[in-house]
Amino acid sequence: MPSEEQFDAIVVGAGPGGVSAAVTMARAGLSVVLFERGDRPGVKNVMGGVMYGRMLADIIPEFWKTAPLERTVVDERLWLTTPETVVTAGHKHVPHAGTPPNAFTVLRVPFDGWFAAQAEAAGVLLISGTTVEDVLREDGRIVGVRTGREEGDLRANVVVIADGANSFLVQKAGLGRPLEPNEMALVVKEIIALPAETIEERFTLEPGTGATIEVYGAVTRGMAGYGFIYTNRESLSVGIGALISQFMETRITPWDLLEGFKTHPMVAPLLRGGTVREYLAHAIPEGGFRSMPRLFDDGVMVVGDAAMMVNNLHREGSNLAMAAGRMAGEAAIQAKRAGDWSARTLSHYRELLEASFVLQDLRKYERLPELVERRADLLQVYPELLSEAIHEMLTIDGVGKREKQRKILRRLLDRRPWWRLMRDAVEAWRAMG
Repeated sequence: MPSEEQFDAIVVGAGPGGVSAAVTMARAGLSVVLFERGDRPGVKNVMGGVMYGRMLADIIPEFWKTAPLERTVVDERLWLTTPETVVTAGHKHVPHAGTPPNAFTVLRVPFDGWFAAQAEAAGVLLISGTTVEDVLREDGRIVGVRTGREEGDLRANVVVIADGANSFLVQKAGLGRPLEPNEMALVVKEIIALPAETIEERFTLEPGTGATIEVYGAVTRGMAGYGFIYTNRESLSVGIGALISQFMETRITPWDLLEGFKTHPMVAPLLRGGTVREYLAHAIPEGGFRSMPRLFDDGVMVVGDAAMMVNNLHREGSNLAMAAGRMAGEAAIQAKRAGDWSARTLSHYRELLEASFVLQDLRKYERLPELVERRADLLQVYPELLSEAIHEMLTIDGVGKREKQRKILRRLLDRRPWWRLMRDAVEAWRAMG
């Protein structure tokens, strides 16, 4: 890589956000280099395993005909657990042929390899096994990157930072600060192999269709977080996470938390007989809108996890990254046409984000991270109260239903005085309203 070589754009990170930006720019005729620190795309990337079709279809129309999808999600469940019970809610639908699936499960190594291949087909130069160590500056603007390779400086009109959570490159570019332990979650996950027929029987699925289960309550042992079970073709993605600050406070190890989750009486039967094929751990941004770095400057933009674009309440991250990557690409295309790569022109990226669900949703829930950290007890107390109330009403023991309702109310007020119920409701409404 001779130092005098100049590209229109350098993208750092071959995840969903980086590849989306690279594809968008390359298709418009921009010269694009895509750096990936792993030996190949996907080997360094970890996520729960659910992606959404609409944002991917905006980048790769009819992707579902060629992408290595595991299962189309048709059954989405929410579990509120106590140590021995679960209260369930969910939604199931019939998949629609010929349209992008709303949600689907993936394994990142095959999926990211396929996605990066789409970028290469569009003309992107993919360089794997290369760590970008710093940005290059001239006259106050970013003009390229410094890699770990010999003669590894490379220049470009714009650098798109998409290198993941707690991005040191964001800090090097002067766009953000190091994150605190309460702004990041640590998620641990196993890939557990099971025959396809066993998965379909246990989750009541037709071949090719999949289920997701988000699990809150007792499984996190008082910490702010949740577990998940996602169905793949011949495996389950099983994981759990919590704020790093609360792992530090409780001294519970992520491994112990995962092992406890797997032995919950409602979880264990789903995993029985499975063989653990992979164990993975990954940091997830949890700070939300209020922890976001500056999203652009002269010669630089930030997308995806590096920009804290994660909506954990709705299990969304890769879709925000893809949408933001596409918008960053569109802003770069406009800058190319104008011959102006300054912050003034690249501010179009922020305008596109503001007009989209990306920043609108993150702003809507900007108070939620603070509430989740401060009131982790809410995810313990209310599942217990709800479970006890439902159990009481479903138990046929000769007691009249009116008396049962009075019994439930007394038990509720013993555990949660009315003024605390009002306070909890107001705080939850302010955080999610």
